[in-house]
Amino acid sequence: MITGASVRLAEHDGKALLARHGVPIPRGALLHGAPPADAAGVLKAQVLEGGRGRRGLVRRAAPGEAPAIAAAIRAALGDAAAPLLLEEEVPMARELYLAARVDGTAQRIEILCAPEGGVEVEQAAMLLRCGIEPEAAGALESLYAALRRGLPPDLAARVARFGLRLARILRAEDLELLEVNPLGVLADGRLVACDAKAVRDDAAQHRRDSPALSATLEDAALTPLERRARDQGFHLVELPGGTVAMVTAGAGLGMLMLDLLADAGCTAACFMDNLNGGPAETMPERLALGFEIARRPEVKAVMFFTTIASRGLEGRVAAIAAALRDTPPPKPFLAGIAAGHAALRGYPLDQARADLAAAGVTALHDTPQDLVRAVAAVAQA
Repeated sequence: MITGASVRLAEHDGKALLARHGVPIPRGALLHGAPPADAAGVLKAQVLEGGRGRRGLVRRAAPGEAPAIAAAIRAALGDAAAPLLLEEEVPMARELYLAARVDGTAQRIEILCAPEGGVEVEQAAMLLRCGIEPEAAGALESLYAALRRGLPPDLAARVARFGLRLARILRAEDLELLEVNPLGVLADGRLVACDAKAVRDDAAQHRRDSPALSATLEDAALTPLERRARDQGFHLVELPGGTVAMVTAGAGLGMLMLDLLADAGCTAACFMDNLNGGPAETMPERLALGFEIARRPEVKAVMFFTTIASRGLEGRVAAIAAALRDTPPPKPFLAGIAAGHAALRGYPLDQARADLAAAGVTALHDTPQDLVRAVAAVAQA
């Protein structure tokens, strides 16, 4: 999944965040070595991707079983020193799914709730949704009314208060997503966050301390190319199996081009985004890494797209041509430049096409749609 510039928190760090705000969580401890022989509870791998339960990375351990189960989980991860979370087992009478997220389209916080949570939440028959302003009058009442469509009144009231709390934490902690699955309902009616997934906006990192565990896991999850891109000042996400090496700048533009490629029946082999606080110019470095990806046999073309408002088009074309002379593209290179009137300054797009063609560019288009059609024709030939 492409999330753009964001920072994922490990479950242990997400729960520590919840605990700081007074949210009930199970008692637990982070293990870097073997658990005590008499330990019992639930052992959980600390990884940043989902689906741990289906992969056998979350397992119950009776007294005496914990060391062997911990070793089995670490063997499945291929890391004998992988950190594990050992928690008390919570006797849940019911499991719910509850999340607060930033709805970028509506520009508001949205609460999501599935009356049946847990491992199979993706197949839930019902998903309740409610957009709220956490500090607005009537926010709790609106959330209760939405939850009442799928939960009994007493439970809906308690979950509404919990959901409003999550929304306030989301805002206070600069999060894009705060997900609790399962939200355990105990026999006495109490609610406990039995798992936590938190994603923080990268733009807020300058005022946040990065939790050590999450930072270590994030770094370990990077491929060598992704790590090089980070060191050079931009984000790169490799997408296995893609047929088009996509070179862009900015998450919004990148997501648009991903969607257009998918509509044309193509798949991207990579995604690029700006790094918060990174250098102003990383185009040569992006092209170089894009060309490395393009050398893979399954990749058929390189697609480059950028927009220019007032910066001179002639200078931009010269910089692209120089980068291409330094590192020639290994596959057909198709470019797109959407230039505003001020960017042309006596240098028409036809001249840009001629200059880039001399540097090895297969085609230059001025709209994303035309560029993607041309790329699809090459990639699918």
